Amino acid sequence: MIENAILLSAGQGSRLLPLTAERPKCLIDFSGRSLIGWQVEMLARGGVKRIDVVTGFMTDMVEAHLTAIADPRIELHVHFNPFYKVADNLGSCWIVRDRMAAGDFLILNGDTLVGEDIVASVQQASGWPVSVTVDVKAEYDSDDMKVERAADGRLVHIGKTLTAEQSNAESIGFLAFRGDGAEAFREAIRQAMRTPDGVNHWYLKVVDTLAASGKVGTCSIEGLGWAEVDYLNDIEDATALTDSWA
Repeated sequence: MIENAILLSAGQGSRLLPLTAERPKCLIDFSGRSLIGWQVEMLARGGVKRIDVVTGFMTDMVEAHLTAIADPRIELHVHFNPFYKVADNLGSCWIVRDRMAAGDFLILNGDTLVGEDIVASVQQASGWPVSVTVDVKAEYDSDDMKVERAADGRLVHIGKTLTAEQSNAESIGFLAFRGDGAEAFREAIRQAMRTPDGVNHWYLKVVDTLAASGKVGTCSIEGLGWAEVDYLNDIEDATALTDSWA
């Protein structure tokens, strides 16, 4: 059981304007609870005991909101990313790199809603040092984080620019790191952020570079409900999902 998780919640969510003009994406209300509130709840149900949240846009508002979540099942710790305006989410991972030295951990993107069934699936899929949670659909668009995986579940490549022929799954933004996979990821972040272009990368670009090691696999959650809140037209689907939880 992985008891530590990292939530990457530094962004504003500008593609959701005007909803995010005066509050960050993670504080949008869904069925009576904030997006980040649902994330904390589902991770806690899945056995997570500590969550390190990386904040950025309107961090004071997010910190106050998290302080108000008085849940004895879980510890919440906030890490402010002062570079959130100029760095992509690899920078947020760099901010909490020391926490990655504490043992196995999960990473959940700040705009991904997952139910306790998905958390349980990820917790049980312990065959890979690094595990990328994926879903499958008929075709993938340019904004999907596309995945090429081998027949045994090994990750071959991950990225938005994969061709239609390569793509046979998509990442939902939820990963698990176990054993030497945690340290390999931490070291890869350190090396990437030392390059001139490091701040412009997604952390999944680092995962793609690790795929050649054979240590990165996938965990399919095909058929289970999840939602990515990225555009205004995602709100309806995400609300339908959280209505089913509420």
